[in-house]
Amino acid sequence: MKFAKFAAVSALALSAALPAAAETTIRIAGFGASSGVVGIFGQNSGAAMAAAVEKVNAEGGVTLADGSHAMLETEYYDDRCNAEEGISVLRRIATTDAVVAVGPTCSNVAEPLFGILQAHIDDGGDTGLQFPIFTDVAIKGGLAGISEWVFRNTPSEAKMYDDLFAWLRAEHPEAKTIFGGVEEDFAHSRFTWYSVMKTAAEAHGFEVVGEAQWLVNDTNFSNQARAMRRAEPDIVAISAHPFTTCGMLREMSRQGVEPEVLVGLTSSSSLETLTGCANEAQGLTIPTSFAPVNDAAREAADAVAAKGGALDLHSAAAWENIMILRDVINAAHIDGTAESLEADRRKIRDALASMETVEGLLGTNGRTAEGESIKPYVFVSASGDAWEVVHNPDS
Repeated sequence: MKFAKFAAVSALALSAALPAAAETTIRIAGFGASSGVVGIFGQNSGAAMAAAVEKVNAEGGVTLADGSHAMLETEYYDDRCNAEEGISVLRRIATTDAVVAVGPTCSNVAEPLFGILQAHIDDGGDTGLQFPIFTDVAIKGGLAGISEWVFRNTPSEAKMYDDLFAWLRAEHPEAKTIFGGVEEDFAHSRFTWYSVMKTAAEAHGFEVVGEAQWLVNDTNFSNQARAMRRAEPDIVAISAHPFTTCGMLREMSRQGVEPEVLVGLTSSSSLETLTGCANEAQGLTIPTSFAPVNDAAREAADAVAAKGGALDLHSAAAWENIMILRDVINAAHIDGTAESLEADRRKIRDALASMETVEGLLGTNGRTAEGESIKPYVFVSASGDAWEVVHNPDS
């Protein structure tokens, strides 16, 4: 199930000037879905982690407790977006010398996987796995609270969509109704429509005039588009990943469904959506915690592209996680030896728990006591073959 192994070869050459650097490596494992219908998310996360590790090593690596330097090394494991495989992968990672893991991709994997970890630190009666996880992609709300070994760098969709529908209310005062389309068998898309988008839309005065469901592997959307056409909504919200979002948008175009506003799922603010259906996605508006709007974000996007990946809100979090873990390792004073492995994992866990703010690609990210992130975000809209920033709530 291993997807790829990335060693920063070029950085090792640079590190020759640092005596201890070439002798010691600190392993950070990555895991998630790198095959199957959502495999592109794991592939992008793996590329982002590899690019970020290369940058860290080129700048000298990390500092250990004795003052020596070590290089980072990362591997990426495929859990196929399957909960049982995800748990198996994590148990396998825990038997290696990895000090922390970044993942998983899918919320339906994250929720049961977090459940096998020790719930509360230093609870002698809890035999759960004691291993720190810093999640980059699985975005369903509230999951970090399952275990004190879990930390996430994912945005709050509740806040993002509340702001988005408030903005749409101001920008489109004539719009009154909304129709929701949802990828019913995917935890993230289902949760986001029923518990986030729908709630936010109604809170800002939009009337829900219909809902349609489909599955992540569906390829026929004629009945759902027909229901949309009959309802004649002002807004259509599609809570689905790029693959079925594009299928739905193509069918809407074929049947002449033309709402005033199109709203999409955070995960669909990606290159995959534009590659799959740029013409039909024109105007699709989505909140996202990543856009190449400054030098750091553009530099990261170029570095990930050089590794064969694309930077979006999910893979950008993977990049940020490596940069944050660099700082965490430097601050935690780990020893980096086989004998210190368990103690090093605990030091990294404690350092992650102590974070109050961290620097991200779009600015400063806040941290909550529950291990969640408070990330800056913007609203983007598909325009031509790119995502255009149409509003910054912080501006």
